[in-house]
Amino acid sequence: MMLYLHGFNSAPQSGKAVQLQQALARCGRAAEFVCPALHHRPARAIEQAEALIAAAAGQPITLVGSSLGGFYATWLAERHQLRAVLLNPAVRPVGTLEQYLGWQSNLYTGERYRLTEAHLTEMRSLVAVPSDYARYLLIVESGDEVLDHRVAVEHYKGAETIVVEGGDHALSSFPTHLPRILAFAGITGAG
Repeated sequence: MMLYLHGFNSAPQSGKAVQLQQALARCGRAAEFVCPALHHRPARAIEQAEALIAAAAGQPITLVGSSLGGFYATWLAERHQLRAVLLNPAVRPVGTLEQYLGWQSNLYTGERYRLTEAHLTEMRSLVAVPSDYARYLLIVESGDEVLDHRVAVEHYKGAETIVVEGGDHALSSFPTHLPRILAFAGITGAG
C-alpha cells in the first residue's frame, strides 16, 4: 500500500496525489494507492492514517507525505517502522502555522474551519526524530516559498536526499521523481 498524506488545506485532488495515483495505475497497482481527505485537526488526521495502517493487516506500506503530510508521515513512520517519502516536508509546522491562526478555507473542497491554538498543541505532540534514515527518501526544492528546504535537509541528514535547485512549495519537479519514489517503495514497472 502507498499511503499519501496531503498537506495543509490540501486534499486527495492535489496534483501530486493524482500524479502518484496515475503512476501506480500504469504499473497495474492502482488499488494500492490510498489518499484520505485528512481532517484539519492533527489528532483526527493521525487517527485516519492509523486506521488505514491497521486495515492494511501487515502488507507493506510506504508513506508519502507532502508538506504537513510529511510531518505526519515522519511520526507514523517512527511509530510503525515504515518507509516514508517526504516531499518538501514541514519539520516545524507549529512555527510556520502560528501566523495563520484564524479562519481557513481548504483549497480544493472549500471547507471552512478555524485554525486554533488547539491545532498547534496537537502538532506539538507529534514531533518525531528519524531513528533509521534508511527508511526515508527526502525530496525538496530550494525555491520553496513556504518552507526552508535546508531545515528538512538538516533534520533528515543521513536519509537519501534529492535537492532540486529552484522550484516551489508545490514541488514542480515531482513528475521527474516518480520512478525513484516507486522504486523506493519496491514497485517496479512504468512510472
